[in-house]
Amino acid sequence: MEEIILYPLISEKAIAQIHNNNTIVFIVRPDATKQQIRRAIEDLYNVKVQDVNTLRTRDGRKKAYVRLAEGYSAVDLATKLGVI
Repeated sequence: MEEIILYPLISEKAIAQIHNNNTIVFIVRPDATKQQIRRAIEDLYNVKVQDVNTLRTRDGRKKAYVRLAEGYSAVDLATKLGVI
């Protein structure tokens, strides 16, 4: 199976999501489902995911807003990924 998660998104709004909502934004494969994204994040980063929301950008990319479950820190994960 090809990689589902392509890379974390680094933008002002994405950083605000990390701090305010315990949510990290990733660019994912356009055909990835929410369940595949959840499984990939949990397996890759050893965290529990509370919720996944996706949207398509105008340029055809797919963003996944991944909210981590209580007890897991998006700030810690973002630091480990080099986002912040």
